This record gives sequence, C-alpha cells and structure tokens, in this order.
Amino acid sequence: MTSMPDQMSETSSQPAGRIVISVDAMGGDAGPGVVVAGMDLSARKNPDIGFILHGPEDQLKPLVAKRRSLTGRVAFHDVTDVVTMEDKPSHIMRHGRGTSMWAAVEAVRDGDAHGAVSCGNTGALMALSMLCLRRLPGISRPAIAIHWPSRNPQGFNLMLDVGADVRADARDLLQYAMMGASYARNGMNLRRPRIGLLNVGTEEHKGRPELKEAHALITQFADKASFDFVGFVEGSDIPGDVADVIVTDGFTGNVAIKTGEGTASMIGQALREAFRYSLLSRLASVLAITSLQRLKKRIDPRRANGGVFLGLNGTVVKSHGGSDATSVSAAIKMAFQLAQSGFAEKLAARVASAAELTQDAEGRSVKDAAEEKDGEGQA
Repeated sequence: MTSMPDQMSETSSQPAGRIVISVDAMGGDAGPGVVVAGMDLSARKNPDIGFILHGPEDQLKPLVAKRRSLTGRVAFHDVTDVVTMEDKPSHIMRHGRGTSMWAAVEAVRDGDAHGAVSCGNTGALMALSMLCLRRLPGISRPAIAIHWPSRNPQGFNLMLDVGADVRADARDLLQYAMMGASYARNGMNLRRPRIGLLNVGTEEHKGRPELKEAHALITQFADKASFDFVGFVEGSDIPGDVADVIVTDGFTGNVAIKTGEGTASMIGQALREAFRYSLLSRLASVLAITSLQRLKKRIDPRRANGGVFLGLNGTVVKSHGGSDATSVSAAIKMAFQLAQSGFAEKLAARVASAAELTQDAEGRSVKDAAEEKDGEGQA
C-alpha cells in the first residue's frame, strides 16, 4: 500500500495543529455522497478539523469539489475495495487490506489521523480495529459506548457495551465501568461521574452471579478510580438522571439501543399522525411548531449517533449504517472531541492504573486467604 503522504495533494495538506479525522467514505447504506455531506456540516461548524477520505478518488473528488467548506481540508486516499454489510469479520481480517475501512483505521495506527469514522459493518470494523490498533494492556474485551438522550444536565448518558461482545464477566464489567468513567470525565466534562450497573432490579440480591460479583468489584474500586457507584439500575434509568454511565454486556446493550431507536421512531410517527388528524390538530401543530422542533431535536437519535470503540490504542467511532448527513456529522464531532481532549492517552493511563489496583486487590485476597489458612492450621 502506498504511504499516506504520497496520496495527499499539496492543496489538501493539513496545517499544523488541525485535528484530522480519517473517514471511510464507502461504508454507509446511502453511499459516499451522504458521508461527504456530513463532513461538510462538520467543516462549516469547526475550523480546526481536517479529513483523510478513503475510497475511489475518481468518485470522491467531484463530491468534495461541490462543498466549498471542504476546500483545502481533505486529503484523498485512493482505495477501491469496500467492506459490505454481508462480509464476515474473519474474512475481512484476512482479505480486507485493500478496503476503505481498513485504510481508515490504518491511518490512525500510522499517526496520520487522530481518529477514524466509518458507517460500515460493525463486526468487521471492530475486528479490523483490534487487528490494526491492538487492545490496551489489561483490557480483555473492548466495548462500544454510545450517547443516550437523558434527563441529566449534560443531555446524554453514556452506555457500554452495546455490541462489541455479547458476553461479559465481572472483570469485564469492571473494566467497562473504568473506561466509561474516563470517557465521562474527558468526553462529557463530568468531574466525578456516577456509574450504574444494569440489572433486572435495584436490589443487591437480584441478578446473575456475574452481576453480583461485578457489583462488589465496582464498589471496591469506585473511590480509588474517582467515580461514584450508584449500584444496580433498571432499564427505565437508562434515559434517567440516576446515573451518568450505564454499564452492561453487549447483548443487553444492543437490544436496549435498538428498542430505544424503534420507540423514538414510533413516537415521531404517532405525533405526525395525531397532528394530521383534523384541521384543529393541524392548526395546533403550527402554533406548537417551536416546541415540537425542540422536542424533535432532543429525542432525535441522529444527533446522538456514534459508538466509540473503547479499550483500543486509538479512537474509532462507528456511525449507523443508515446514517444521513446529520448522523455522520455527529459521529465526526464525537471523534473530534475525543481527539481534542487527548482521550486515548488518558484512557490508557486510566486502564493501566485500574490494572494495578486489580492486581493489588488480588494480591491482598491471596494473602488474606493464606493467612486464614495458616490460622486454621495453628488452631
């Protein structure tokens, strides 16, 4: 593969200090036109952002040329192969080197970009990200974290995992709590975030054994890791104000976000039908247009689009496969803000600290068990 600098024209080289986001142009269901439109929205709002755009250059250059805000801010990386939604992650790991998705992640690994965004196949993107960027030392399972509209002052809660891995044991859930707390501090400006562990009830005796064990572990490390653990939370607390970070396994989290998206879509459709019901209801919709627009913006899943892969040596954001320009722009904004805060480096330090705490705790547990055994022998 040709090195990245050789692919950049002089007119699209990035000025020093600009944060560069590597974008997979070919991953979305709607094609590269929507991806470029999302980049345009981001560029118009943010003068400090630049892009490396991966895909067939002959298709992408005319699309970028139509967007004045992107002039001089896009470097093209010409790759022709595409990861489809039907491709298996194992196949892409073996044969995906010439794809736009692989190139987008590779740019982060090589230091050419500060973060990557793709609307493509989630399983393939996670597999390539783990292959190219590797897991942080001490992380057994990376997680996907998403913003969920909530009643909290910040407007969103963070939930993880939402689909990186359907399984999670107690130690994995502890790592998710640590990573979620670090994200909340750096990506949401919460000095001491509140962590909740998703369960079928808030009582400590409820739930599977791994949840009870995770509850004990997270309680043990909360003060040392500078977050507040509020204990078990229920599904109704996901959009609530009880916690800032909701920790769960990938199976439960993925079911929850798909349920939330479907519910939001149903409510929107029901409101439209209600306001079309009669002449008076149409008039009422006109009078309430400002409030309705505010509500739409608040619950619009496109504005909360983007799942960040936590636990890797680099920032990768997964945008929804059916993303429109607004959704792509939201995912790019997430990648930009994390890069701007130096989140990847701070998360690595946090994970290393958590690993030391865990090892210390395990060491004390072994020592206590040995002393207890010695005491029994002396008795």
